[in-house]
Amino acid sequence: MEINEYQKLAMVTLNKELDKKEMLTNSVMGLCGESGEACDIIKKHLFHGHELDRDALIKELGDVAWYLAEAATALETDLSEVLERNIEKLKKRYPEGFSSEKSINRTE
Repeated sequence: MEINEYQKLAMVTLNKELDKKEMLTNSVMGLCGESGEACDIIKKHLFHGHELDRDALIKELGDVAWYLAEAATALETDLSEVLERNIEKLKKRYPEGFSSEKSINRTE
């Protein structure tokens, strides 16, 4: 599935009563909440002796994707633009690939 197709299909389930400001607020809060749920799965795995619940983590990452799609929709852009801009930023930051030295001495 293409990323913009995902955005279009996911937004079928968007609450149509929300205005753009409410969509943006809901999406950012949703990203925080779902990221926290993904983090909790890893915490339980690393510190509580649980097996890594791969299926649950995949579901939470899907929820993160949904809220990312909502945020892009609220900003009236496609997910592909969000991802392309991120790659442009990363190429500038780490043109030779990641290095700890470049991460520590960033000049942004």
